[in-house]
Amino acid sequence: MKYFLLLIICSCLFSCGTDVVEESEGKPLNSQELNSDNLDSINILDKKHATIEKKKFDNGIVIEWYKKGDGEFLKKSDVVEIDYKVKLVDGQEVDGNYLRNMTSLPFIIGFGMQTPGWDLALSQMRVGDFAKILIPSKLARGEVGVKGLIPPNADNYLIIRILEKVKPTRVVDGCKVWLLLENPSNKNLFGANKSIKMHAMVSTESNPFYINTYRENQPFTFNMNDFGVVPGLKKALVNSKKADRMYIVVPPSEAYGNNGYLDIVKPNESIFYNVFVMDVK
Repeated sequence: MKYFLLLIICSCLFSCGTDVVEESEGKPLNSQELNSDNLDSINILDKKHATIEKKKFDNGIVIEWYKKGDGEFLKKSDVVEIDYKVKLVDGQEVDGNYLRNMTSLPFIIGFGMQTPGWDLALSQMRVGDFAKILIPSKLARGEVGVKGLIPPNADNYLIIRILEKVKPTRVVDGCKVWLLLENPSNKNLFGANKSIKMHAMVSTESNPFYINTYRENQPFTFNMNDFGVVPGLKKALVNSKKADRMYIVVPPSEAYGNNGYLDIVKPNESIFYNVFVMDVK
């Protein structure tokens, strides 16, 4: 793959059932595609801007703010729409939502969706912030780099706008679901007496992408009565349908709780699922 974009609006895994929805808010995200009318979302990231504040952190990250928002700092499990580019020191562009022809993409804080420097830097930012961030190589791709794209020990520059915080589409027993894309014409909903087939990337704060069914080309298939499936995932997937793409965060109480799971999920860790539903039968 030429680009290492990890913000794919992709898939997820496991679950246990109830139809009780505690809260319903938000809507499918459906980020807009770039066209001649919104090319500014590319150009604004490349223009020169006056720095209004600069801060260097002990871990080597440097943030230069061009604009500052107000409100609370971003925190773990927040989903935000971002407009961004990643460049190397020589100016080479190696990542960005524009490479997918999108004006923005959804990003979840705290689950290693990108390199470690991203979560560390974004935890110092708010909605409305526009900044240039130096991410040192040790918090980027490190000594390995990305073959043919990012050399070893390369610092990254992240130019980013935090556009908005995205509310969950629904919350079920503390399990949060963000429906990112859907095909409303699909009417067959997952629930009792139904099976679901799905691709998934699964992360915790301490163990990003410990499952990636795309990599192994082995999607998950299960039904509501299957054992060994994280209970909160089943609850979150109720009423899902073919072609739904979603983010799901399952709290510890609906996952592995105080015990954790082997050396994969630590005690009291939430689990993040990035899901694409292939079929419901």
